[in-house]
Amino acid sequence: MVMPCYWPLIPIRKENIEQLNCKLQSDVLREAITQVAGDAHEKKRKFTETIELQIGLKNYDPQKDKRFSGSVKLPHIPRPKMKVCMLGDAQHVEEAEKIGLDYMDVEGLKKMNKNKKLVKKLAKKYHAFLASEAIIKQIPRLLGPGLNKAGKFPTLVTHQESLESKVNETKAMVKFQLKKVLCMGVAVGNCAMEDKQIFQNVQLSVNFLVSLLKKNWQNVRCLYLKSTMGKPYRVF
Repeated sequence: MVMPCYWPLIPIRKENIEQLNCKLQSDVLREAITQVAGDAHEKKRKFTETIELQIGLKNYDPQKDKRFSGSVKLPHIPRPKMKVCMLGDAQHVEEAEKIGLDYMDVEGLKKMNKNKKLVKKLAKKYHAFLASEAIIKQIPRLLGPGLNKAGKFPTLVTHQESLESKVNETKAMVKFQLKKVLCMGVAVGNCAMEDKQIFQNVQLSVNFLVSLLKKNWQNVRCLYLKSTMGKPYRVF
């Protein structure tokens, strides 16, 4: 069953942001970012580690309470190497080729013939999908519910928009979704970013999450920052 999306009814105003921020102490957050980055520099890996915000909730019943779901665009792209695929018409396929973006055209989608294993494999291969207007209407008929079930139904791209800008916008989005357990994690940065950029991403992510919760901070049990291979540091 696909759960509906519950967005905040009103935008977060400046005074509300300050109120939401008061629980997340800036000095504690800055110290955690310094420690996470320091650990990563000490033990250099062959890849750039992603920094994740790990969230524990309380006073929530996933069976009875509405399962919230919402996405927010961060000021800085947390995962530059995030894999995006364009499901495009002829014009978008041509644009995708020019910018080195993976793509599939209608013929490629038809060949999948709603095969559940193939659709599942496709969903696993990419973090997100974009689709032309002519294609997005055909997704259920061509692929079945597979992408939707994986939480990766394509985002619409029109011919009036810059495809490259849309890809960057998609890479900057993070999604908060309550499922069956009271914990979740979202990418908020990477170890190649400046501390200030990570700080801004974490602040915005936490503010948005808190705005989705029915009792705001009263539903937050704990918040940790952790790099891919590093240890977690508590920020709340």
